[in-house]
Amino acid sequence: MAQRWLWMLVPWRGGWNLRSKAPGQEEERHVRANDRDYNERFSYADNHIKTAKYTFYTFLPVNLFEQFQRFANAYFLVLLILQLIPEISSLSWFTTIVPLVLVLTITAVKDATDDYFRHKSDQQVNTRQSQVLIKGKIQNEKWMNVRVGDIIKLENNQFVAADVLLLSSSEPYGLCYIETAELDGETNLKVRQALTVTSDLGADVSKLAEFNGEVICEPPNNKLDKFIGTLYWKDNKYSLDNEKMLLRGCILRNTEWCFGMVIFAGLQTKLMQNCGRTKFKRTSIDRLMNTLVLWIFGFLICMGITLSIGNTIWEQRVGRDFWAYLLWDKLLSSPVFSGFLTFWSYIIILNTVVPISLYVSVEVLRLGHSYFINWDRKMYYSRKDTPAEARTTTLNEELGQVEFIFSDKTGTLTQNIMVFSKCSINGKTYGDVYDDFGHKVDITEKTPCVDFSFNPLMDRKFHFHDSSLVEAIKLEEPLVQEFFRLLALCHTVMPEERSEGELVYQAQSPDEGALVTAARNFGFVFRARTPETITLYEMGQFVTYQLLAILDFNNVRKRMSVIVRNPEGQLKLYSKGADTIIFDLLDQSNEELMYTTSEHLNEFAGEGLRTLALAYKDLDEDMFDEWMKKLLFASTSLNNREESLGALYEEIEEGLMLLGATAIEDKLQEGVPETISCLTLANIKIWVLTGDKLETAMNIGYSCNMLRDDMNEVFIISGHTLLEVQRELKNAKERIMGPSRDRFSSGQDVGKTDMYASDSVFEETIIAEYALIINGHSLAHALEADLEQILLDVACLCKTVICCRVTPLQKAQVVELVKRHKRAVTLAIGDGANDVSMIKTAHIGVGISGQEGMQAVLASDYSFAQFRYLQRLLLVHGRWSYHRMCNFLCYFFYKNFAFTLVHFWYGFLCGFSAQDVNEQYSLRYPNLYRPGQLNLLFNKRKFFTCTLQGVCTSFVLFFIPYGAFLSAVRDDGSHITDHQSFAVTIATSLVIAVSVQIGLDTNYWTAVNHFFVWGSLAVYFAILFAMNSDGIFRIFPSQFPFVGTARNTLNQKSVWLVILLTTVVCTMPVVAMRFLKTDLHPTQTDKVRLLQQATRRQSPQEQNLRRVRRTSSRRSAYAFAHQQGYGELITSGKNMKVHTSSTSAFPGNSLGRTHSSSSWIESMLKKRGDSNSAVEAEETTDSGITDQTRVDVLSEHSLETLYTN
Repeated sequence: MAQRWLWMLVPWRGGWNLRSKAPGQEEERHVRANDRDYNERFSYADNHIKTAKYTFYTFLPVNLFEQFQRFANAYFLVLLILQLIPEISSLSWFTTIVPLVLVLTITAVKDATDDYFRHKSDQQVNTRQSQVLIKGKIQNEKWMNVRVGDIIKLENNQFVAADVLLLSSSEPYGLCYIETAELDGETNLKVRQALTVTSDLGADVSKLAEFNGEVICEPPNNKLDKFIGTLYWKDNKYSLDNEKMLLRGCILRNTEWCFGMVIFAGLQTKLMQNCGRTKFKRTSIDRLMNTLVLWIFGFLICMGITLSIGNTIWEQRVGRDFWAYLLWDKLLSSPVFSGFLTFWSYIIILNTVVPISLYVSVEVLRLGHSYFINWDRKMYYSRKDTPAEARTTTLNEELGQVEFIFSDKTGTLTQNIMVFSKCSINGKTYGDVYDDFGHKVDITEKTPCVDFSFNPLMDRKFHFHDSSLVEAIKLEEPLVQEFFRLLALCHTVMPEERSEGELVYQAQSPDEGALVTAARNFGFVFRARTPETITLYEMGQFVTYQLLAILDFNNVRKRMSVIVRNPEGQLKLYSKGADTIIFDLLDQSNEELMYTTSEHLNEFAGEGLRTLALAYKDLDEDMFDEWMKKLLFASTSLNNREESLGALYEEIEEGLMLLGATAIEDKLQEGVPETISCLTLANIKIWVLTGDKLETAMNIGYSCNMLRDDMNEVFIISGHTLLEVQRELKNAKERIMGPSRDRFSSGQDVGKTDMYASDSVFEETIIAEYALIINGHSLAHALEADLEQILLDVACLCKTVICCRVTPLQKAQVVELVKRHKRAVTLAIGDGANDVSMIKTAHIGVGISGQEGMQAVLASDYSFAQFRYLQRLLLVHGRWSYHRMCNFLCYFFYKNFAFTLVHFWYGFLCGFSAQDVNEQYSLRYPNLYRPGQLNLLFNKRKFFTCTLQGVCTSFVLFFIPYGAFLSAVRDDGSHITDHQSFAVTIATSLVIAVSVQIGLDTNYWTAVNHFFVWGSLAVYFAILFAMNSDGIFRIFPSQFPFVGTARNTLNQKSVWLVILLTTVVCTMPVVAMRFLKTDLHPTQTDKVRLLQQATRRQSPQEQNLRRVRRTSSRRSAYAFAHQQGYGELITSGKNMKVHTSSTSAFPGNSLGRTHSSSSWIESMLKKRGDSNSAVEAEETTDSGITDQTRVDVLSEHSLETLYTN
């Protein structure tokens, strides 16, 4: 299952720019059905997918070429060549070639393994079977062999292999149902309908084989919701739009079969056009290391030049006195040429200043961090047996530097499950559970559920915990029964009975499915519908209602109603919708009940539930007949039809009687609000990018506490033109910053005012809290070059940003915008194919193995099962990885400079011949994450500090032993100043000094630390004595001639005193500086570490983050669907396989059907909080940088109290 989606990865060769089209792109497409010869003239892409990077023949040259593009590898290759020249090399060539070959081999094996799996996955996808009409017969063909213009057959629950034009289906009128979760994240079904002329082809293979229509349409593009084309057939032309297309990635649902004509295939399908190009991701530390390596290489060149000049001068003035003893050739007697050779000799000798072990050590360190993530049991999801997985080893330290998180909503923040949670009926609430003392208790998995065994058609997956509602149903309370009767009648759900008693509801939105399922379990089972009737199974009896009209939902009405006639002949209007709309239509007699229900709605909304008001009305027969005549006239009118229908709908809906309200829980994943709250305290900005509609996204924002009533203002950008969007963004910026600071105000110089847009410090001074919500069509304009900067300015000034109705490509464009202008580390997290593009674009991509398949996981760098694990991934593993990597690099450069520059100092005397706090406190104090975002622990300043320390250490390591040995003697009075004894003393001092340094850098001592630190000392002495032993001399007499040097040197007390003095002089300044810095200018980490130590001594109980509870009074507007309702489709009967007339049980004749044709109109009620939240700030100094953080009651221990001077 996982591999089938690897085709989502864009090929390594090729790809699409997020902004521009490729040169030479086709202007329009011509496709003729069943004519491959004609279509092949245009060289359209076939359906073959290639994600592999190499072939068997190109692997070695291409891989080596890529590896030697890394500066370090090229540097060591040049070094190896130099070591092969005996005149300049004093080191054996195998000291370089062995590690270089090892690094190249390990990298090549890793690349080959990755590419093997890509080849394997490509093979699985490309060889999947598809039914293609070839030469008048349906034949099984591999997906890779499908061509543009082919007619293919799809069956129920199959994935669509390419972008196809729907020709015919098993459903009436050429209808078919598809699920587009892989495209836009929406799980509700959508309807597609073939042209009437092609739907008549049916499943007749002979007619389909004779079909020779030609389609002229738009070229390949990434617009998922738009298709423009024309079908030419039999001297007629027919308009084509997106409602007649089945896109690759969709799944055919509730449709036995359908036939389609391939329009776009392979890489030219809309889904693949929306996938960003796979990029090689490198961390900021990697980029910094490359810069530093270049600087160090320049420093190495300078040292080589300095020493070569010194050698030239020395040779000219002093060196000629030694020529007779050295027996040099005449060729080498030239001082200038000697200096030239000396330059290259020192390049080789001093190469350890940039050793290849740096890159090997970094990769080993990253690999270890990856295993720590994989082994973390606290990120293991037992329900699905899914551990966390680090799918890359190159980005671990970047996890500790994230500033922006871009998150999908459906399946990432939510479980993509709607649950009927509570309700209010006639002023009484149901859904809460109380104990024996009348106190409300929290509902958990152990809370007993209501017994629905009295209902043979119950849905066993439905759970409800308040038994009093079932008792009210059994007591046949009229209003309670009317409440659930309304839920069972007022909807556009389609039932499917797969077997006796096994009902499956296909809902236009998951909300409607949850409400109809609730009515089903409480005894009002929706069984069947026709264009004229709805059949229920009410408390054990079949009851059929005559459906007279559906007053459909749209975004302006925010409600839907149905008019039915019950078996007793009574006319009833049932309505459900947003409470603000329904309350305006109520009869005056409902005033007291309205206030009571309104309080209940406030309670429901405060818990983050999606609320909905229900009402009904008894209709008069004569009035209804007159209204139907008006409706028939309005529905056939050519002018102002929608306005006339809307007015008529409202006319009959006035004077409603309130029944109550429902509360649906769009179930968040466990721990989402707490995780978002904690990450926000770590100064990480979280933006939600979702394909859902505005109201749904806002509701989740309130549930997650990203939106709150006490925010100063929530800006909603919904303009349809570039000027409208520009005006709305400017107004929002003026409201936040004031008109005088708006850099886009008229007549102002953009350059002079750019400081307000780019100064992140100024953003920190914004105390008020704002939120920005922008629609997809508005975002398309805002991302244009003229507006993208003001969009980014406003977004960064807001605490919360939500982008709704966005396409996969727009998600990637938003991420790219922040990457390009803010230069901050970004992380994208999602679970569906529609998230792949932004996951690839962000610095770090995280995939959640959710309900939308594994495609996001396959494209990600890290994966786990729950959003809440992101908190631990960043604040624990990310922070630790960043700290460890920075400490390692600081120590490594210090050690290398200390070691290498000893040779440099020696050159002047030899004639120029050459840890941290634990995981609980990391989560408890998210502000500890801040240094990573500011890149405080390893930067150019830190590098120069480490370099300076290394230079000073090398100076001490050389000149203290040198000064001491000038007049030192052994115990027997002989000299101790031979070169080998001097070298042993310096080397031993160096190893001990850097071991002490790494001990000072270690925050936690474990058995592993002790083993490697002291073990490295033991290994050093073992190797030292072995290299100076009799045994190694007998084996390699020419390589190891200094027998007994180590033993004779280290048995002298004076040598050990020199070593001790050298180590103390190297170490004491570091100890003193760290002590003074911690005592006088403690960082936040120092404070928390001291608090942790104090807490350990006191052994207090573990403190946990308080659970964030929402106190919003905002009522969640009900999201019926993601598009206009299907009322017209239902009443037309086009989606019904069997048409039945109204039965004789109904008095009177059918009064006809209504036709609703409303269009989308963006209308959103904005509600502002009355009070502003006060923000307190604590300033803590960390390496000279002021860090403002929000003070939250996270622990009973107060840092301010603990560190009061």
